Amino acid sequence: MNETPVLPACPVETTLSLISDKWKVLIIRDLLEGTKRFGELKRSLGGISQKVLTSQLRQMEKSGLLVRTVYPEVPPRVEYSLTELGMSLKPILDAMKAWGESYKSRLE
Repeated sequence: MNETPVLPACPVETTLSLISDKWKVLIIRDLLEGTKRFGELKRSLGGISQKVLTSQLRQMEKSGLLVRTVYPEVPPRVEYSLTELGMSLKPILDAMKAWGESYKSRLE
């Protein structure tokens, strides 16, 4: 039984509740390039622990932002991909990237 989560009244707060963690934004950034395995994500993210990455991926899967696919192999192969909903965050990340580049160029 899927319960509908209680979301904030403010749409900006709703968005932030889904991607406000630093790691979630970086996971989305990496998955916008395509499907990745757990080890690829961990290497790309650098300072993230296995426990934190697992927790973030589970939260994002529960939120409907990504899908976890397990292949029946030995050892099991697990891949993560953004859902259509997760892909719809691309313009937000593009805007954040453009703003960050602009900010950095003003400081130089």
